Amino acid sequence: MSYELNEKVKDLVPYAVDQKRGAIYMNANESFLPVHPSIKKEIISLTRKVSFNRYPDTLALKCCQAFAAFYGIDPALVTAGAGSDELISILLGCFFSKGEKLLVTEPDFSMYAFYADMAELEKVCYQKTEDYRIEPEVLVELARKEGCRGLIFSNPCNPTSRGLRKGQIRMLLKALPDMLVILDEAYMDFWNQSLLGEIGEYDNLIILRTASKAMGGAGIRLGFAVGQQKLTKALQAAKSPYNVSSITQAAGTAIFKHPDILKDATMEILAGRGFLTGALTRMEAEWKDSPYAFHMIPEPKTNFVIIRFLAQKKNAQVYGYLKKKKILVRLFPDFLRVTVGSAEENQRFLSVLAALQEGADAK
Repeated sequence: MSYELNEKVKDLVPYAVDQKRGAIYMNANESFLPVHPSIKKEIISLTRKVSFNRYPDTLALKCCQAFAAFYGIDPALVTAGAGSDELISILLGCFFSKGEKLLVTEPDFSMYAFYADMAELEKVCYQKTEDYRIEPEVLVELARKEGCRGLIFSNPCNPTSRGLRKGQIRMLLKALPDMLVILDEAYMDFWNQSLLGEIGEYDNLIILRTASKAMGGAGIRLGFAVGQQKLTKALQAAKSPYNVSSITQAAGTAIFKHPDILKDATMEILAGRGFLTGALTRMEAEWKDSPYAFHMIPEPKTNFVIIRFLAQKKNAQVYGYLKKKKILVRLFPDFLRVTVGSAEENQRFLSVLAALQEGADAK
């Protein structure tokens, strides 16, 4: 006899993202902006002070304090993680028991379902409307009908770029007081509907944030969970000790101490989104009768846009064409997700897309 893997992992394949030398990366929702030179200088200075032979601060206190000061919240309510992915894994694995029901929405961030499966939870799926909206009243009805113990979703949503407003989230929280609501606000720096400032009002709410998007810190793998004391205490007890490296803590502390630089960077990303959205809106109208007619989700709330080609299989064809031209976007079954790039990258993407429509270099 030989060792057999269990059912949870035997058919898993590693998470993969397209990478290509010399390519324009518009597929991972990273910031196109490098870390500002003054922040980088401070990171290097703090890194020099790291005792590499010692374990890091297990609660990442200085890093959490810098994060809390940036958002104007109580640092005692903040837990740091090695990316928000780690925090999602801990929350689903430790705050729920095997077989309990977790409500997820579709489409949404794929790792919610993955970690739910690893925790052996029963997933209850709410299917969004045809234009990827959540109807809060219907969501509440489903949660009650199924007896769910928790709800997790991203707001604004990755991958749809849509979002629920504060009032709608408040309604969910008040209507489901006995459910843990995990609200992933990874992209909320690009919108203005955060509930971080109201965290003290809800004992069933955990908000997730990240340094990977607007902050330009994807490479340091740093995320945060914010919740009332009872939830924070449990999360800090459940997580691994020393889970955030000293290097990451130093970098995160430096990044969040520069609010003016971060806000300027966010405005530059939003300007790029506005340019890309405007150009694609015009293109959508001009192409309405072409083989490459598409619909773009209007008014995106994130640092990416969604385009859905109307003809069957065109999404995959356009994805392949862009990839051949060294422009990487993210392919989903029904649409393409395109991360906002620099001015030059956005223009290159639009030019290559236009060339496809015109038949230039198309095969």
